[in-house]
Amino acid sequence: MEHEELQPLGRARGRTRCGILSSPGTQKLQSGVQEENSKPLGKCRGRAKRPDVLVHGIPVRQPHHTVTGIPLLTSPTMKVAALKYTKTDRDEEKEMELEPTKVNEGDAHTSIFARSFKVEKGLAAMGIDDVKISPKVQMCGKSMEQVGDASEHEKMQKGPSWAVEPIVWTKPKGMVDKKGTTGQVVSLHANYFKLPTVTNWQLYQYRVDFQPEEDRNAIKKKMVRDNKEKLGGYLFDGSVLFTSQKYHPDPMVIFSNRPSDGAKVLITIRGVGIVTCGDYHYVHIFNLLMRRCLDNLNLQLVGRHYFDSSARITLNKHQLEIWPGYVTSIRQHESEMLLCTEITHKVMRKDTAYNLLRTFYNSDPSDYQRLFKHEILGSIVLTDYNNRTYRVDDVDFSVNPSSTFEWNGKKASYAEYFFKKYDLKISDGSQPMLVSMPKQHERQRGRDTPIYLVPELCRMTGLSEQMRTNFPLMRDLADCTRLVPSQRMERLQHFNRRLKTNNVISEELKSWNMEMSDRLMTLSGRIMPHEKIILGTQVKCDAGPLSDWTRELRSHAMLVSQEVTSWVVIVPRHLSKPAREFESMLRRAAYSMELRLPIPTYKELPDDRLATYVQGIESALLSCNPKLIFVVLPNNRLDRYSVIKKKCCVDCPVPTQLILHKTLINKNVKSVASKVAIQINCKIGGAPWTVEIPLQGLMVVGYDVYHDSLQQGMSIGALVASLDKPMSRYFSAISFHRTGEELSNELSVNICKALQKYREYNHGYLPQRIVLYRDGVGEGQIPYVYEHEVAILKARLAKIYGENEYKLGFIIVTKRINTRLFYNGNNPPPGTVVDDVITLPERFDFFLVSQSVRQGTVSPTSYNVISDNLELGPDKIQRLTYKLTHLYFNWSGTVRVPAPCQYAHKLAYLVGQAIHKVPSTQLEDTLYFL
Repeated sequence: MEHEELQPLGRARGRTRCGILSSPGTQKLQSGVQEENSKPLGKCRGRAKRPDVLVHGIPVRQPHHTVTGIPLLTSPTMKVAALKYTKTDRDEEKEMELEPTKVNEGDAHTSIFARSFKVEKGLAAMGIDDVKISPKVQMCGKSMEQVGDASEHEKMQKGPSWAVEPIVWTKPKGMVDKKGTTGQVVSLHANYFKLPTVTNWQLYQYRVDFQPEEDRNAIKKKMVRDNKEKLGGYLFDGSVLFTSQKYHPDPMVIFSNRPSDGAKVLITIRGVGIVTCGDYHYVHIFNLLMRRCLDNLNLQLVGRHYFDSSARITLNKHQLEIWPGYVTSIRQHESEMLLCTEITHKVMRKDTAYNLLRTFYNSDPSDYQRLFKHEILGSIVLTDYNNRTYRVDDVDFSVNPSSTFEWNGKKASYAEYFFKKYDLKISDGSQPMLVSMPKQHERQRGRDTPIYLVPELCRMTGLSEQMRTNFPLMRDLADCTRLVPSQRMERLQHFNRRLKTNNVISEELKSWNMEMSDRLMTLSGRIMPHEKIILGTQVKCDAGPLSDWTRELRSHAMLVSQEVTSWVVIVPRHLSKPAREFESMLRRAAYSMELRLPIPTYKELPDDRLATYVQGIESALLSCNPKLIFVVLPNNRLDRYSVIKKKCCVDCPVPTQLILHKTLINKNVKSVASKVAIQINCKIGGAPWTVEIPLQGLMVVGYDVYHDSLQQGMSIGALVASLDKPMSRYFSAISFHRTGEELSNELSVNICKALQKYREYNHGYLPQRIVLYRDGVGEGQIPYVYEHEVAILKARLAKIYGENEYKLGFIIVTKRINTRLFYNGNNPPPGTVVDDVITLPERFDFFLVSQSVRQGTVSPTSYNVISDNLELGPDKIQRLTYKLTHLYFNWSGTVRVPAPCQYAHKLAYLVGQAIHKVPSTQLEDTLYFL
């Protein structure tokens, strides 16, 4: 959307490349280790006392490692922990344990609308996407073997030994209909399939433990399958088994031989409850069945999703493979159980972490350790032998595959471990080991042992920054992964046919009394009317079917134009000529929109070093006190961008406009000049356009969270709030908090500041209605937001308003969803709303397509109103939301989320990626961050 100002690398809330600084846990791990960067690869000296480590999920004590002949201090013998299963995301693993925390005895049985338990201890291997459950799992009741005086029937009827949290019912009491009425009713298709068959299962649920432990689900399933004659029909996900028959005795003990080495494994099957029709977690069994069906399609499980390796697309010149795959989830929707299916792609790199290590070693043997750590830290690697992903938090050059540890009571090297466990031979015994530290939620449970990984066995994932800036590579990827609606619909139907024509799958579904419709879901939606864009002198233009008013904007005055009394252009001397040509064109473009830009003062720099730019800015501030600083950059180096933004946003607050040299000579330079003129006007307090919003006394707030790329463990909460009726002025605030406190209390504090600023701008009046769009909330966090964040906010508002009534709407915005909508085989037009059939019965929610997409398939945005006393009704909330998507001033068209939410995203991104400090309050009432 932003074409002219240099943007920091990365994306908000995404995983970013971290610096060389290690996390506290990793620093503790490194204490006592003496690295010598000048030593050849794998040869390091030093003595270290090491904590316990996890070798791919197995906790071991680190005994006398043999590293260049020097023994390292050891701990007692290995202690075997509870089974650990990992469900991986695209960029991080989520490890789950079997042993839950015990609480008071209680009943875990609920109705179908009761909040489903998140089976941290059970269904961890399912990989369910959209069946979202709270992560706060607690033990409900005693384990069955502890209830000695109860009958077997009573024990089973007590239900699972995991608590079931009530669903947060956000749909207001008494709301019969959450559907809007405005707009043209149209027929749409969605990427859902009906499951018309109603089952009447009553299943027994069992927990399955293995001794010795095994962390590969495929091997566990194979060993259980060897006892199929004893077990009969069952469903098993790697940790929890469901069957329609009750096993005797309970617990049942069976044996099997591990395929890799023939070792005898004891398998304990222990009953934990009964799942009956009507239980909300009944849905998990549908998902488990679906994943079992996918197993029969010869698909490969990578992380949590299934991919078709036989249909891979190879990009040899980029050393990449693209695997097409499927994301599936079954969920109870308004009146039916529906299967959501989405097409996904996995970019598989052919290089390993070891290849990267060798590259740096060959290029600079004396400094390869620093270079390798700088490149690898923060990246995500995939281990093919157990199909898991790990974040690399450190590199331990004092340990290598030849180092030993205690395994099963005997001393073994890492190389021996991988050969015996996975039949893998490690070719280089001197390579250092990668270290992956436990996640915060694991540390809170007392697990602080690092996981050691062999670079040779770790495949690199994702795209490096170098790859992202490679235009031919990104173009080739887009050609393979970007599907137009007709292609996506055809692939979804093809997937459906594969399921229905596979005899094994058909028999499987039939045996469980299940069937699936053979066509995509048809439903009704509405297309809201085009908005009228209001420019200067009350000129109105129609946004049009594509929601694009660029042409009209260039030829009319902007809504509010601020006066620029003086401004400075800071440019390296060798770029002075193109800068002056662009500046002249910029002033002409601004004049056509009635923004008066005088001739600027030029500060030509002798070179483009960081210190030279800082000196130029300081000189400009002292000499002419400019209202705007315009900076020309030779390239998009993040360190230069960060220094300039930090100087002008924190130390010496003044709006800045940064632009790249290549942008100055762009072939569409006229268009660029118009957009830069709009940005400049916005940064100094102006506004280019607005839309009609009839509500009086309305303040709209956007809030988003970004994880700081420099300060590990810190997150930035950004709030942006409107201050006037046309939505032309905004207040912004930033707060820092620990990463684990993503749903922070700082939100309510910053809203209080916004209310104070609103009162200053509106002659002492507070807003009558506050509509807050909250981004950065995961599905499992919704109960916390509802019970704590909303409650704290309401308490603060009650103090501020006193006896006066206030109206608040709290809306969670979710962009990363798998739902796709189709209109006559094409993308739905902007303004398409769906508020029935595929929405959820317990929520006041709707889907909105607000963007016009010319390539690929458009993604709708999900809105969930979790608190509402606005007295507007569903229709007006939907219309207001759509109107707000027209007001992001960096783009003369609609955006995917309401403008204040997009502004908050932009601000959090700037601070978290470049500034790393709280900006000056002198800038808080302008859009300086555009």
